[in-house]
Amino acid sequence: MNISELARKLKVTTNQLHDVLPLMGIDVGKRAVKIDDTLAHRVMKNWSQYSSILKKQRAVQETDKTAQEQPHEKQTVRLPHIMTVRDFSVLLNIPVTKLIQVLMNNGILAALNEKIDFDTASIIAEDLGFIPEHETGETIEEAVSGTDIIKETMEKEQDALLPRPPVIVVMGHVDHGKTKLLDSIRKTNVIAQESGGITQHIGAYQVTKLFKNTGEEKTLTFLDTPGHEAFTTMRSRGARIADIAILVVAADDGVKPQTVEAIKIIKAAGLPVVVAINKIDKSDANLDRTKRELSEQGLIPEDWSGNTICVPISAKQGIGIDELLEIILLVSDMEKANIMANPHGETIGTIIESHIDKHEGPVATLIVQNGTLHKNDYLVIDNVLYGKIRAMKDYRGKLIETALPSQPVKIIGFKAAPVVGYIVRATGALGKGFESVEKDIKRSAAASIVVTPRIIEEESAETSSVNIILKTDTLGSLEAITNALTKIDHPEVKVKIVSRDIGAITSTDILNAEATHSFIAGFHVTAGQSALQIASEKNVEVKLYKIIYELIDDVKERIEALLSPEIHRVILGTLSVMAIFRTDHASMIIGGRVDEGIIEQGARTQVMRGGERITEGKISKIQSGKQEISQAKSGQEVGIAFDGKPLIQRNDILQTYKDERKKRTLE
Repeated sequence: MNISELARKLKVTTNQLHDVLPLMGIDVGKRAVKIDDTLAHRVMKNWSQYSSILKKQRAVQETDKTAQEQPHEKQTVRLPHIMTVRDFSVLLNIPVTKLIQVLMNNGILAALNEKIDFDTASIIAEDLGFIPEHETGETIEEAVSGTDIIKETMEKEQDALLPRPPVIVVMGHVDHGKTKLLDSIRKTNVIAQESGGITQHIGAYQVTKLFKNTGEEKTLTFLDTPGHEAFTTMRSRGARIADIAILVVAADDGVKPQTVEAIKIIKAAGLPVVVAINKIDKSDANLDRTKRELSEQGLIPEDWSGNTICVPISAKQGIGIDELLEIILLVSDMEKANIMANPHGETIGTIIESHIDKHEGPVATLIVQNGTLHKNDYLVIDNVLYGKIRAMKDYRGKLIETALPSQPVKIIGFKAAPVVGYIVRATGALGKGFESVEKDIKRSAAASIVVTPRIIEEESAETSSVNIILKTDTLGSLEAITNALTKIDHPEVKVKIVSRDIGAITSTDILNAEATHSFIAGFHVTAGQSALQIASEKNVEVKLYKIIYELIDDVKERIEALLSPEIHRVILGTLSVMAIFRTDHASMIIGGRVDEGIIEQGARTQVMRGGERITEGKISKIQSGKQEISQAKSGQEVGIAFDGKPLIQRNDILQTYKDERKKRTLE
């Protein structure tokens, strides 16, 4: 009998039944799906004397629930402007491993000695039941506004602000043509360099466009965000440093889940949006349907009496691209009061990509948001000296000496790869009081392997897990993949990232994987020959990926392989019992008529009476007249030898069946 069916008969939940069974001397295990019929009848027979225990348990649970719902005084915690994860855990008086897990669940990838700001810490503290307060006595609102360095700088230099090129972020659903649109704008073939047609990393590019109305040439900066849902974090960051958003929607596919997600990000960032309805050259393109679906998301087109500008384009054919750029220039002209910077002021920029190059070392792409970046400038993040600019390259790979506001630039000279989204200050003269980043590098390297495995030990022993050691080429990819993996959740099987880092797969990773029973997932990285040899000797699985969603799908398949299968009982035939001819100790001879389906010799059989299952057994022989047959069909009257408990009565129904095992999926 199914455990769930027995629970329904006893009018309790499956979990409650599992709790009481051991008290009755029956231990089928927490994950058991079925229970032997004999044991099931014993449970039903003796349930009344054990149900009182369950009532007491319920009473205790209700008391605990009531106690939890009672308002209790929250503890106030005073937080500094900047702190390490370790110091934050000490202030909250909670284990650092638990805090790292909470940070990961909120999409924040932070090692033991990595710094987080008050804004982030206050949100996490509130989630954990604390009242955060800035240690200077500021309110949360005051402290949060103090972390907005760029806004603060703009306000100080308001009188010296000049127009700068607008930064346009391109967003939308995967495969709707975002990269092809940029390809068409820049007249370069970017797609050929991307795996599977999907942009793997954030990139920024600049184009110069002649404005027809004034005859003036204007520069536009385009921020290309990856299309797959795994890059939600990257897309959000892209929206925060942009001035205008282009939402790409395919006319033949309409609004999709990632389109809706992009719309939410754009609205949250308060960006003006222009919708590019792409692929209008396709035979199944439907502009009206696409506009209707956009309207349902609050983006009502102008020709439908709304405020959203929709431009039909074909990125592949180059149709409507000039019109789209004209609209972008028009929108940027309307927003010009907000698109300003001081090229002679303090130099500030935001990291939009970061990785370690085997020839150039740690490199990062930065968009200048104020001031002018110069070669040989010192780079400071959160009062930590991250290096000195040895070389700068523009988006075409050309070496440059200076970078102006809104200009994307690749910087060589970092001593450590900065985290995507970090705000960088640049200065020509290095003052005192800056901490060296080398100390953080050493501490983070030591912590990267030992921090996360402790989280595993805190999980329930009853839960299976897929253990992963993650290595990627860039911090942006590392964060995006980690964010996607932490969202994969199932009560039976957990995803556990044992360690994560950027760079090639090493022998240390192999030994770590062996010790923690993990597989190694490498994204756009390689594994040395010695590492692969050790992996072969230690029987450690190493898998390399070039497309993020292939990595995510592979992890999902591994989870599904660990899920216990669903058992589906398929009824093959039914027979109505018309007569009882003989009853023995463990068998019966009966007569009956086949109502539907087929009754086969050797088939497993359940006996039903009034809709309830009485017992189970097997049909050992079928006889029609005096002749033994292998199967009986609908309408036949036959004699049957039933092997099983002799509980069958006239008018009972015999059902022959087979149990099919169905693989479970995360959906």
